[in-house]
Amino acid sequence: MLKDKRIRIIIGHYGSGKTEFAVNYAVKLAEMGKKSAIADLDIVNPYFRSREKHDELTEKGVWVMSNSLGGKSALDLPAISASVAAPLQNKEYDVVLDVGGDAAGARVLARYKEYFKEGEYDMFCILNANREQTKTVEGAIRHIDSIESVTGTKVTGLVNNTHMLRETTVEDVMRGQELSKRVSEELGIPIKYVSTLENVARLLPEKMDGEIFPIKLYMREIWM
Repeated sequence: MLKDKRIRIIIGHYGSGKTEFAVNYAVKLAEMGKKSAIADLDIVNPYFRSREKHDELTEKGVWVMSNSLGGKSALDLPAISASVAAPLQNKEYDVVLDVGGDAAGARVLARYKEYFKEGEYDMFCILNANREQTKTVEGAIRHIDSIESVTGTKVTGLVNNTHMLRETTVEDVMRGQELSKRVSEELGIPIKYVSTLENVARLLPEKMDGEIFPIKLYMREIWM
């Protein structure tokens, strides 16, 4: 499980569930006994940032890096801590980079490009068939192309994270799986994970393209 490259870059359009997947991934790494670090590189979208769960993630054994304004701040300012480079340099750490939701937000990756050598990182694109911008094959491919063109990095895997928050059904996931398959075929990029709530994951077919990845909603309070 989670046998990916040491550096994992997570991209995805706003509302795709990108940050939720990134946080769950970092927690699972820690649960596996790995030195896990997550860097919040989203300086564009002020909502649902991993830095907001700093204390909870730290308690779970995840090293959280975000901005240079005290770590937990959710202020919408382009202030990224210099400490982000530390786990990228330290090969003892498994690193998750939570990146902004569009090409403009992903530009920050250029600062760390020296660490993204071919074959030494993975970049996963989160696909949610319920999001207007990526609900079609054409839209999803445009999104991937725009990120790759501004960052100089290549998407190495797709993540089907089609959801309706706590109302997510198996049908939602399977519809997203069909979209992901078509994008995979068009671009030659494998589906790495099928990400969904734990109660839905138990109902999915055993044989699917991609590893079933049960998640918890860390970023959404119970009333949201």
